[in-house]
Amino acid sequence: MFKKYITSAVVALGLGTTGALAAGGEGHIEDFDFSFEGPFGSYDVNQLQRGLQIYTEICSACHGLKFVPIRTLGDDGGPHLPEEQVIEYAKQFEVFDPELDDFRPASPTDHFPASSLENAPDLSLMTKKRAGFHGPYGLGINQFFKGIGGPEYLASLLTGYTGEEKEQAGVTFYENTAFPGGWIAMAPPLYGDDVEFVDGHDTDLHHLAEDVSAFLMWTAEPKMMARKQAGFAGVVFLTLLSVLLYLTNKRLWAPVKYKEHD
Repeated sequence: MFKKYITSAVVALGLGTTGALAAGGEGHIEDFDFSFEGPFGSYDVNQLQRGLQIYTEICSACHGLKFVPIRTLGDDGGPHLPEEQVIEYAKQFEVFDPELDDFRPASPTDHFPASSLENAPDLSLMTKKRAGFHGPYGLGINQFFKGIGGPEYLASLLTGYTGEEKEQAGVTFYENTAFPGGWIAMAPPLYGDDVEFVDGHDTDLHHLAEDVSAFLMWTAEPKMMARKQAGFAGVVFLTLLSVLLYLTNKRLWAPVKYKEHD
């Protein structure tokens, strides 16, 4: 289904805090316009499929998604792949089966493999862990409507490389405007035109970063749409209940109120 390959650009030592050369100073986070932002936002299925392709062909060489069941690729609100494609997609991974005491091709009931490098963090919860400009603990209206900024952080990180490098203690660091401290040990994984989409969508660096960040947001929040729908239904129910209680209260107390006036 998707061709998996390893490029020199993806030789990474970490997407999280690993590799920061110096502490202090937050990076610059760009405000990307994601379709799932806001109380009525939703995932773009085509974007999630493109993000899955980017992850498969590039990111999976080092980073894993160990908390994500492969079968969820076919769920509503996600990439929504047909069942046959999910089965074929799973076969490209190998998992260790204790019953066989050997490796076997993965099935949809298995999870994505873990990271292949010890210092390459798993990406399952990355967008929840790495907050952007809205702050991880803020309760303001901006965070309610736009979230904590995790996808913006990832997209900004992927597009924030300046091309400057330096070496310290035998490790090469790359200047990145989004990474706290300004220097990261992960080489640029994306350059633009790294993949080719069947739908002919743009493959420049900005769009690739946005697509894979949206997919990683889904891996961290696969039930976001269901929660939004439940929240909306709850608000409507409470609003109707408040109106009914108000009218009932007026009806019950009306005789008492008018009697006192008499």
